[in-house]
Amino acid sequence: MQPFFRSKAYGAVTVGGRGQLVIPAELRKSLEIKSGDQLMVFGKLEKKAIILIPAEDFSRFLEKAARVISSLEKKIPKKKK
Repeated sequence: MQPFFRSKAYGAVTVGGRGQLVIPAELRKSLEIKSGDQLMVFGKLEKKAIILIPAEDFSRFLEKAARVISSLEKKIPKKKK
């Protein structure tokens, strides 16, 4: 069984009345998250986990994935009609 997480704990946060939470300053600094940055939010429901990924990084991942998929599609023989 894999550990739930393999990283440093940055403390607890409280969810506000409007569902907002504050990312601890030390973590924001370490990850270079600044005011106005956009984060993609994912939930891993079976583990009750929230995953935040900078939108810019996620966009780069999708672009790279699209290039890989495109190159793989070129290797698949076309069906004759």
